[in-house]
Amino acid sequence: MKIIASFFFLLLFSVNTNIDEIRKLYVKAYDSEVNSKEFAKKLESISSDNDVVLVAYKGASMAMVSKYEKKAGQKIKAFKEGAKLIESSIASQPENIELRMIRLSVQESVPKIVKYHKNITEDKSFVLENYTTQSITLREYLKNYILQSKSFSKEEKKSVN
Repeated sequence: MKIIASFFFLLLFSVNTNIDEIRKLYVKAYDSEVNSKEFAKKLESISSDNDVVLVAYKGASMAMVSKYEKKAGQKIKAFKEGAKLIESSIASQPENIELRMIRLSVQESVPKIVKYHKNITEDKSFVLENYTTQSITLREYLKNYILQSKSFSKEEKKSVN
């Protein structure tokens, strides 16, 4: 019995450590092609059987890396696959604030021609309404995103400080 409990504790600990690392990489991934590809590589092994937040980050990584594809067809295919992973994650846990933040960050960063912007207002409102009920760690992560986001007004940014 102790072995089983130890196994679950280690599994839970490794997932939390992993998500912290993924969050740090996600923040840096927008800085360059190298960082985007490093982030995507870290998430290559993630499948739909994994934690839904990791699946959404994988989708974001695919969308992010798609802009560096040389062929238009490959860009579109990679982006659509990434967006599909993000959307399926949110469909399975629509009340998950981190999933909403991931989608919001992707939607606000893609060109208008991609036509993946319909949830910006909804996700922004959701993040603001649910911000205070999150853990300290997640609140800090969300706050850092909000402060640099172009979707939030100065007043909204002040409200999370």
